Amino acid sequence: MLRNLGALGIVGILLLLGGIALIASQNLLIALGMALIVAGLGLVVRSLISGMLRNFGMF
Repeated sequence: MLRNLGALGIVGILLLLGGIALIASQNLLIALGMALIVAGLGLVVRSLISGMLRNFGMF
């Protein structure tokens, strides 16, 4: 999976985790909520892309 992301994707994931860790250092409950929002958004985007690729016959 990390090979498919490339360098920029890995840096993006590290920034995302760093931001959540920074928020968690101040308020754990808000950080947990933000992590759930990001995970849900990722699942929605993955579903949309999979559906689009399936419509084009690529997946």
